[in-house]
Amino acid sequence: MNDPIGDMLTRIRNGQMRHKSTVSTPASKLRGWVLDVLKDEGYIRGYEKTTDKNGHPAFEISLKYYEGTPVIRDLKRVSKPGRRVYMACNDLPQVRQGLGVSIVSTSRGVMTDANARSANVGGEVLCQVF
Repeated sequence: MNDPIGDMLTRIRNGQMRHKSTVSTPASKLRGWVLDVLKDEGYIRGYEKTTDKNGHPAFEISLKYYEGTPVIRDLKRVSKPGRRVYMACNDLPQVRQGLGVSIVSTSRGVMTDANARSANVGGEVLCQVF
């Protein structure tokens, strides 16, 4: 697998299109940090670490819905393995005039664009969520 973050985001999108309550994805530290941000911002109910049928660590992600529609309307990968996107704190984009969030990997950890601006750090823009 070349893009583990893109794979996880696609699993979340596909699960929400099929109105699944949970989706499973292989576990890694970076995926866990991205899921922490999604949980803190209220886009998913939560996640728990489990093992798959082969004994490998995995995350079971509980998706969130509001009146039958998914809470996440748009989930887009920005920085890809073929083209990394790095931005300074002043250049970080606002998603839908601040209604959505960009998830940024900084030297101080994975955080939202607003937290990165307040901490005055830039980094790699992983994805945008609305």
